[in-house]
Amino acid sequence: MTSTPAPSGPVVVEVEPTTTAVVRSVVPTTGLADFFDRAFGQLGAVLAEQGVAPTGAAFALYHRAPDDTADLEVGFPTAGAIEPRGDVEPSRLPGGRVARAVHAGSFDGLGDAWGRLLDWVRAEGLEPGPTEAFWEVYLTEPSPDMDPADLRTELNRPVAG
Repeated sequence: MTSTPAPSGPVVVEVEPTTTAVVRSVVPTTGLADFFDRAFGQLGAVLAEQGVAPTGAAFALYHRAPDDTADLEVGFPTAGAIEPRGDVEPSRLPGGRVARAVHAGSFDGLGDAWGRLLDWVRAEGLEPGPTEAFWEVYLTEPSPDMDPADLRTELNRPVAG
């Protein structure tokens, strides 16, 4: 699956299930940045070792809304399944109808962006999908010297109705 930014506002798109390589964990929300750094380091090493190239941008799939902890997997889409190694394992992003929007700006604004997307879903007469899962695709790779306003994060929430 290739992620493409949504137009100016939210849209509903149909997506195919996507094979991925991930690291999954339940982590304190205060430790998310450390988890991302560790997981992406492990993923890079395993993908290189197995000769598997990512087919798209990095993502985080949340299995439920975070509270004090987050149940999530972070990874990359891949053309085929990888062999499990250490904390790295094969997985899939779900397919089906998805409400999608692109958040422009720092990661600090993601909570509000998700709230706006869910408000839009309800205003359109849609219901969140049968699962609590939702995911973010990091369209721009963060770097220490970049302006956070330049970050683009695609938000994806399965919908029904």
